Amino acid sequence: MLRSAVRLLVAALAVLTIGIAVWHPRLEGAETARPDPAPDVWVVSSRGLPCTGRLPETVRFRVERLRDDGTAWERADLAGLLSDPLKPVMVFIHGNRYDHAVARQQGLDLARRADACANRNLRTVIYSWPSEQQGILLRDGRAKYERAFSEGHYLAWLLGQLEPCRPLAIVGYSYGAIITLEAFEDLAAAERTGRGNVHRWSDRPGPVNVVFIAAAIRCDALAPRGPYRETLAGLDRLTLLTNSTDDALRFFPLLDCGQRAEALGYVGMPRRWMPPEVAFSSVDATNVVGRTHGFPHYLASPALMRRICTGATAGLDAATSR
Repeated sequence: MLRSAVRLLVAALAVLTIGIAVWHPRLEGAETARPDPAPDVWVVSSRGLPCTGRLPETVRFRVERLRDDGTAWERADLAGLLSDPLKPVMVFIHGNRYDHAVARQQGLDLARRADACANRNLRTVIYSWPSEQQGILLRDGRAKYERAFSEGHYLAWLLGQLEPCRPLAIVGYSYGAIITLEAFEDLAAAERTGRGNVHRWSDRPGPVNVVFIAAAIRCDALAPRGPYRETLAGLDRLTLLTNSTDDALRFFPLLDCGQRAEALGYVGMPRRWMPPEVAFSSVDATNVVGRTHGFPHYLASPALMRRICTGATAGLDAATSR
């Protein structure tokens, strides 16, 4: 009899559980949680394009876009990338020894983190340039150092296609700093000479934020008499992440025997070099990343990523609502 009673009790509990699952109002219509939508990420590739010594009239980039479901990359065009002209754009420029797949993946990782910081109102553009490893370390570094100057001309053309009112952020890692400042210099020169194939730069109404991570460019680049001083005319915010023990940047003076300057990402720069209207911050990341130069170590640090994302996206949403 006891065994029968236990069986009846178990059966009653099972029926009750099923009834609650079916009829309880809090469970009616319940849906499986959906993953967050994919970020708005595009790739612009200059791989396969020849070296150039000047701002081109036009560029045939290869353009890709991350599908809305985030499952694959698909071919796209520049017109699609330039659409929605008020949506803020963040351009990620990688460093040396990146193949196309790694450039896409690290740019996507950055986009996912920046998306949360910018309330998802952000289009990330990964600038993929030919920096695959070629030969031994120093020879390879010098070859990519020279290529980075050429890439600045291509990037200048791309940035010059953005509407002047469009908020812009650039995250340049390592040689990405050279590419960025060379592009800015081209745009400033084009404005002086009245070239019509790019939009104006120095007085563009849309804000421009720049973040340099382990910047492989000479430390006096933005000094009062530095080679890129005039590029500050189009800048609203500059954020530096340096590393005073970076094993790769330690050898930066060997890349260009004519200048023998330390790297900006190695020794940093003083605030007094910046015009007062340009917001500026700098942090030495050596206590977090150690002696490594690799960008994934910056991506892996929540504290450094907050600084990167804040430096890149601060004020961009506000600009679109004016």
